Amino acid sequence: MKSDILNKNLLGIGSLGRIGKLNLWKQLLLDHFDGFVINLGREVGKNLEAIIHTIDTDSTFGNLSHFLYGHTGKKYELEIIDRDNFEFSINGKLVKILTKARNPKDIPWGENGVRLVVDCTGVFADPTAEADKAGGALRGHLAGGAEKVILSAPFKIKDSSAKMPEDSIMLVYGINHTDFNKSKHHVISAASCTTTALAHMMKPLIETSETSEIMTASMSTIHAATNTQSILDSTPKAGTGDLRKTRSFLNNIIITSTGAAKALEKILPEIQRVGFMADSVRVPVNTSSLITLNLTIASRLDNTGEPVVNRAFINDLYTRYADGPSKDLLVISHRQNVSADFIGYDAAAVIEGAETHTRTGFIDITADTMKKLGLKDPHDIQIPVTHAKIFGWYDNEYGSYVNCLSRLTVHIDKSMR
Repeated sequence: MKSDILNKNLLGIGSLGRIGKLNLWKQLLLDHFDGFVINLGREVGKNLEAIIHTIDTDSTFGNLSHFLYGHTGKKYELEIIDRDNFEFSINGKLVKILTKARNPKDIPWGENGVRLVVDCTGVFADPTAEADKAGGALRGHLAGGAEKVILSAPFKIKDSSAKMPEDSIMLVYGINHTDFNKSKHHVISAASCTTTALAHMMKPLIETSETSEIMTASMSTIHAATNTQSILDSTPKAGTGDLRKTRSFLNNIIITSTGAAKALEKILPEIQRVGFMADSVRVPVNTSSLITLNLTIASRLDNTGEPVVNRAFINDLYTRYADGPSKDLLVISHRQNVSADFIGYDAAAVIEGAETHTRTGFIDITADTMKKLGLKDPHDIQIPVTHAKIFGWYDNEYGSYVNCLSRLTVHIDKSMR
């Protein structure tokens, strides 16, 4: 097999970290692209086999053959095309490795026939930074010849006075991915794993009249460890603000922050009026996380005087969406689950239906208060308010996030054609 790069539909991938490698795996499964150009920006191991070994193995999901074919015993086909240029194929799909440039503007995407890049480095997140910024910038991929770049993380604009550029947009597949405009949008964020799951949990609630009047909202994600944490206690780098992340993730439950709620406002603008609070609690598991969502809803009573919004109503709502507009992205489960059950589970979020809880109370307003407000015919009234607690599982690596990222990538590539 000989490489014929310029006549193929190739996807560029920046980095072979957790998201980069799993994105490659998922794209091999989806069978949409002809091949892949992967930029590592540095020499890796002793030879090409070291790179192939890195791609082939995974401590969480097993090896690539197991991922593609389960326990059938079938193996994928590997062929070395050009050892000197780090080119090989997996099941007939070209994989070319670039090792020379770390700065996005210096990566020769155009020369290698790449129109669309997914940046999985986690380093370049500011859509306002110019391509020639010292140290590199997300827009550098466009200067390197790509037409579009997708960031596998939320945007982080460092200058608080700067506005989101007109050519930039944050998208979550199944929520607002159809907002992509090929003639307008060139820099795209696929948000975060937690934002992806949270958006799919919130969408049915804000689109349903009985649950849309949300007064307050908060969430905590009980989140698996990531590579930003320390294996053992370490000395913080200069300027480190969160000292807890320097503590051993093997031995601790660690409270930290999350930008999921802020990013959610970009995905679901309706949530801006609510004032969402969010935090993250890191726990020592390798993947699969859990959102606990707390809502206070201005409720209503039915003809019998009972609250309309209750556990059955919320679970039925999620069931309707799981069978309808959110099919294959939102799931409701009535089993007794633990986090390991969702490693690799293909859903943006899985509602733990057995643990949905509601309680309705009343805000009492007396006739005296009504008189002070100058209202006619004052009398005592009670306003029903329902508190709801909803749990949602998500595989923060492959099952939830990479699945949505990969489907978004294919959607954008098809839109570019």
